[in-house]
Amino acid sequence: MAVQKEEFSNRWGIILAALGMAIGAGNLWRFPRIAGEYGGTFIILWMFFLVVWSIPLLMAELAIGKYYKKGTIGSLGSLGGKKYTWVGVFVTLVTIGIAFYYSVVTGWSLRYFMLNTQNLAEYIFGSGAMNDKIGDPDLNFLDNFWAGLSNSSWEAVLCYIITISLAIWVLGKGIKNGLEKVNKILIPTLFILLMVVSAFAIQMPGGYQGLEYLFTIDVELFKDPKIWIEAITDSAWSTGAGWGLMITIGAFSRAKEDVTLNTFLGAFGNNTAALLAAMAILPAVFAMSASADEAIEFLHGGNTALVFTVLPQLFAQMPGGPFLSWIFFGAFAMAAFSSILPMLQLIIKNLTDYEISKKKAAFIAGAACIVAGFPSAWSLAVFENQDWVWGVGLLVSGIFIAFLVLKYGPLKFKKDFIDENSDFIVSKYYFATMMGFIFFAGIFLTYWWMDQGYSEYPWFDADGNWNVFDRFSNASIITQWGLALLIAVTLNGWFYKKFVKR
Repeated sequence: MAVQKEEFSNRWGIILAALGMAIGAGNLWRFPRIAGEYGGTFIILWMFFLVVWSIPLLMAELAIGKYYKKGTIGSLGSLGGKKYTWVGVFVTLVTIGIAFYYSVVTGWSLRYFMLNTQNLAEYIFGSGAMNDKIGDPDLNFLDNFWAGLSNSSWEAVLCYIITISLAIWVLGKGIKNGLEKVNKILIPTLFILLMVVSAFAIQMPGGYQGLEYLFTIDVELFKDPKIWIEAITDSAWSTGAGWGLMITIGAFSRAKEDVTLNTFLGAFGNNTAALLAAMAILPAVFAMSASADEAIEFLHGGNTALVFTVLPQLFAQMPGGPFLSWIFFGAFAMAAFSSILPMLQLIIKNLTDYEISKKKAAFIAGAACIVAGFPSAWSLAVFENQDWVWGVGLLVSGIFIAFLVLKYGPLKFKKDFIDENSDFIVSKYYFATMMGFIFFAGIFLTYWWMDQGYSEYPWFDADGNWNVFDRFSNASIITQWGLALLIAVTLNGWFYKKFVKR
């Protein structure tokens, strides 16, 4: 008796899954911070890379998953053939690496939502003393809270275990009854919450200046190479291009699904959510600053703690702020949770391709995240290293996927994989040109990124030793990528036999 394959019930199921995958903590944390540094100049480049990098990659990934109906290893192995099954393994390992430390972010988001829930309850039913404490910059309450949570905190460990357990429970129910049903609630609610916070922030005194700053273009900034690399990496991170997650989503799509339309809707929906987050945060910074110049100076500093230590403080100082802060961190928790679901689903799908039962695969995926995510939960230094290594690794994954498409023939790939059952069709020459651009520009950008030397000793330390334990060193990146490639290439034949040939 044939086993009925799982699939999404309709187009919106796939689009919401794509949005859930793309709209994560990065949209509410990373994007507003970078947009705050560069304003409208960054947004122009960010949209440019959406069209030339992210959308073509996402189209290819969704089409590959839809065509082969397998996970990342099986699908990319089928496309590349026996010699290149290692590409699918490497892409899978990169995303698993991200899942391990991103699971910690979901725990942080839960803890901050709990903190803001406690603050709101105390504000409504108590004296409001906790809100005063959060809003007073001299008390350093939020700085101390963040420092305690991000370093050697059993509280952080417990929170991420809870979120992973909840995610596995959802995914254990399957695609229709688990992932699709949850996304139907999470994603619309997330957009509504972001719109509410944005509307309030813009109406604050001086808030419109933040909105104005967000969309002001400074032509001189186009000469700064850093803004270009920030734009492409944020677009890849934000949309999920190169992760292989769209391959997983595509594996559960219906045969007649429109690849191109679904990709465009998901990609632009993701960017809309990021803009809404920036439209909430930047006006709040301007409204609570003594002057516009002070707000701009603060934003140009690229404060990485903007969401965790600054935004709650800003909200606490405004009328009804605890309500808005509670709504915002509710949205933040939803975004983080909606993104970890497809990461875990990617692991589960590859395990079920290996003919492990869905429930057992879900348990293995959850246990692996809990165990392997512990170092990142315990140490912020480890977390930052993993974010650095596998974040840049996404560019390499994108290069490898583009390579397989170029090897197949981009014009033939578009005809065979994308255009069938697509009512919305883009130019084949656009797709082919972008695949070539991704491959060659990706190699250049990865080299350029590493050539900057973000560590004092990028390769060898002061004593001449391989500087593998420096969190931002090239040595650390190359060592961990090398281990992933070693596993992928050495076991290439085994992976082909177990995930592709069967």
